[in-house]
This record gives sequence, structure tokens and C-alpha cells, in this order.
Amino acid sequence: MERIQDVCRFVITFHTPISISTPHTYISTGPFLPSQSPLSSIFSRWFTKAIKVQRGKLFSWPAPPLQWIGHSGAVASLSCSPNGYHIVSGSYDKTIRIWDVETGAPIGNPLTGHTGFVHSVVYSPNGHTIVSGSSDMTIRIWDADTGVPIGRPLEGHTDRVWTVAYSPNGQYIVSGSTDRTIRFWDAETGVAIGTPLEGHTSFVRSVAYSPNGRYIASGSGDNTIRIWDADTSATVGGPLKGHTDIVLSVAYSPDGQYIASGSADMTIRIWDAETGAPIGRPLEGHTGAVWTVAFSSSGQHIISGSSDKTIRIWDAETGTAIGTPLEGHLSSVHIVAYSTNGQHIISGSSDYTIRMWDVKTGAAFGNPVARVLSAERMLYLVLSLLY
Repeated sequence: MERIQDVCRFVITFHTPISISTPHTYISTGPFLPSQSPLSSIFSRWFTKAIKVQRGKLFSWPAPPLQWIGHSGAVASLSCSPNGYHIVSGSYDKTIRIWDVETGAPIGNPLTGHTGFVHSVVYSPNGHTIVSGSSDMTIRIWDADTGVPIGRPLEGHTDRVWTVAYSPNGQYIVSGSTDRTIRFWDAETGVAIGTPLEGHTSFVRSVAYSPNGRYIASGSGDNTIRIWDADTSATVGGPLKGHTDIVLSVAYSPDGQYIASGSADMTIRIWDAETGAPIGRPLEGHTGAVWTVAFSSSGQHIISGSSDKTIRIWDAETGTAIGTPLEGHLSSVHIVAYSTNGQHIISGSSDYTIRMWDVKTGAAFGNPVARVLSAERMLYLVLSLLY
């Protein structure tokens, strides 16, 4: 595994000369391998008469790309694999991509099958499958290792599917649609469970399971949030009212006690998950619609992404903004997520890119990259160097 990762870093770093001429793989790039790279010792044994770098040789590989480039449409959704190695993204280019977190490189070919925008993607709790929701009105389940679709598309919604989520135990999938309903699905068979949940008077833009799996929160174009009993499908209490525009995103805190919501009214609100009461004042600072919100694994922080092109970090207890906005995206930030280890923030934007940020400093993580190699070219180079 270490050799494979090292080869991937090699291909990402030296993609330009390799793309121009394959012989450069051996002639021009080998001498510049970092001293710590396993490939460096192999190269020095094979090519004893190659040039030597006297000064400025890298000790270790440079950081991953600042921008992960590959989609040809807005990046609408992201999800981190439970093991922390991969990120899956869904795009308006109708494809899904899987990325290597360490290198920022796309893995394999794009997952194709949807005939409309891919609005939502999420890994299953065990990391074996990925579920996606699309404007083509269907939900698809994919093998996370092979990228192969599992079974037929899940059909039942009568309009675009905005949002999908796995239950914490991985047995169920919940989805929300422009048809104003929420549906449950058996994650193994793809069969719809029960009747659609009705109550919202406009499209369902976001759904989230509570950590214990007992409840579901939903945000809607009717400006409200609703809480549902996952077992009985009944609404729990009345609608949570306070936002003055579309509720674009909802998220449960890790302990399940709070719900955070982001809205087109440019604010974030925190709610008591048991009583539905708003906690404190709205979190204000964004100058555009708040497309996405997420809690840190500790529950101490909330991150948000907005059409103002920025990401903000908030103290979940006080509602105070922490530091300055994270800037770098050239268009709306549609999705933010914490990395599995909690050390980075991952963001996707309508500028077609994915970015990674350091949680502590807020600095963009990595170095700029102009483009990425095709999956076929990457595979060829990796295999040629390994064998």
C-alpha cells in the first residue's frame, strides 16, 4: 500500500513531463524524487548514471492540490468515507467522482448513470456503498470500491431528488424531493418502505438522521424545518419556524441535542432538537444564501458555506464567528464537510472545484494544480512503475 500511495504522489507531482513524454518518467523525474520516497531508493539502484541533485532536493512529497479539478459542472455534494481515505462528490455534470484524500487525485473513472444533476451523495456508515440523488427523479446505490451501480435505480419520487441520507445503522436510506415528500428505502433491496412522508408545503431540500437513528430532520422551501419519527413516520411537534426564506441545509449535532439550519435568508439557526425551540439569535455574517451547514465531531463548532463564495466557522455554543471567512472559491460554496479525522474542512463549489482547508488555521491546504491526468493514464503509469 505504501508503494502504491508513493507512486500516486509521483504521478500527481510530475504529471506535466510524464504527459509530454513517457520516457521522462525515468530520465527527468527520477533524480527529483524526495529522499524519503520509497521510489527514490529503487530509482538510485536502477539508474546509477542519472544526474544528481546537489541542492534543493525535496525531503518529502509536496502537499495535495489546492483545488481538486475534474468535474465539468458545479460540485453540489460531498461525503467523506468512514476510513478517511476517500471523498465522493456529486456534480451538475451528472457524474459522481471518488477522490484520494492524501493526493487529491480522482480514483478511477467518473460514476455515470444519472441523466440529471447529481444533487446529493453520501457514503454508507460501513463505507461499502454510496447513495446518490438526482434531478432525474431517481436514487442510485453504488459499490464504493468498484464504482459499479448496485441494482436498478430507486424510483418513486415524481420530481428531482434534492437530498439523500443513510440511517446510522446503514439499513435505510431517506430522501427528500421537489415533490414535497420524504421517502424511506431499504438500503439492501432498494424497495420503498411505507408511504411517503407528507407535511411540507414546498420542496424538501435537506434531510438528516439523528445520531441515534430515531428521528429525521428536514428543511424545505416552505421556510420551515420538520422533525419526524423514523419508526412511525409521524411528525414530532409542529414545524420549526424562524427562517424567512428557503431552508437549504439541516444537520444534527453529534450528541443529537441540537439541529443547525442554513437558509437563503443568509442566516444560520440552532434549534433544540427535543423541543424545537430556537436557541439564541440567528448566526449572521454571510452576505448570501447559506447553502450548507455541518457540525464538527466534537459538536463545538459549526461550519457553513454560502453563495457569497466563503466558508465560515462558528462557535456552536455562543454563535460567534471564529476567525475570518475562508476565501478561495470563485463561486457559491454548495457543500462543506469535516474530514473524517476532523483536521480539515472539505468544500465543493459551483466553480467546479473541491478545496481542502486546515481547521485550526483556516488556511487552504495544498498547492495549486492546473489539471489532473485521466484515470486511464494514471492507471497505466502506476502499473508500469509497480511492475
